[in-house]
Amino acid sequence: MANFTQKGILLKGIGGFYSVEAADAVYVCKARGVFRKKHITPLAGDYVQITVHDGDAENTIDEILPRKNELRRPPVANIDQLLIVASTVAPKPAPFVLDKLIAVAEKKQIEPIVVFTKWDLEHEDALAEIYKKAGFTCLSVSNKTGEGVAEVQKLLQNKTTALTGNSGVGKTSLLNALDSTLSLATGEISDKLGRGRHTTRQAQLYKTCGGYIVDTPGFSALDLDKTEIIRKEDLAECFREFRPYLGECKFSTCSHTCDKGCKILEAVENGAISRSRHNSYVELYSAAKELKEWEL
Repeated sequence: MANFTQKGILLKGIGGFYSVEAADAVYVCKARGVFRKKHITPLAGDYVQITVHDGDAENTIDEILPRKNELRRPPVANIDQLLIVASTVAPKPAPFVLDKLIAVAEKKQIEPIVVFTKWDLEHEDALAEIYKKAGFTCLSVSNKTGEGVAEVQKLLQNKTTALTGNSGVGKTSLLNALDSTLSLATGEISDKLGRGRHTTRQAQLYKTCGGYIVDTPGFSALDLDKTEIIRKEDLAECFREFRPYLGECKFSTCSHTCDKGCKILEAVENGAISRSRHNSYVELYSAAKELKEWEL
């Protein structure tokens, strides 16, 4: 069989070997040395050009196609959407945490989707309405009864999706509900890699529900707020309901926090923008102002 080239998607990398899905098969490849010279590391989610070699020669990754985005923790590329999982009870959802994750996703051009679990125990209609009004897809599910799970499954089709949420919100149960084989696979990986003992691990893509879902370490909360910094001058763009008012304020230097003639503050006062979302913006803006240049 002669050598041939294929385009594919990188599923995982361990010890310098990369699993690439191409043409309904998975090939183990080594990255060409040119990537190391250029200090480029192939990431799960990368679209790549590979050469499948005949005989004993190693298959190679020859080219990494341009990325539309990438995250540092977990190290993954080309994410389409971020499922932000929050529970309606124990632990109660924290709007500021949700807004911080949404802002980072917006900056990275990743579509945020808010999923409230434990809907069979308590509803969170008021909070859900805030995010729907701001223009986000917001779903409610019960992992126990299965309510809302089919809607989440539909959203995964033809997408690469990352999942985040604090411990105890029901991420593992949601994965079980979405695809029982998915949690089995991640559990096997956990055992082999010593997951839960602060081991450094790479992200991995799993095929499910017509798309891919990213296995992050333990499916715990992503460290987006610690590793992805938003400058204060870029922050307003990361709140999508602010965008129609940007450029309309009285002063071009408006921070949209307490300035006179601010159209965003007017929108908060008349109810067009949620006060809790604006409060989160003000808190994030205050933190961004304190950032030193070396941190940026």
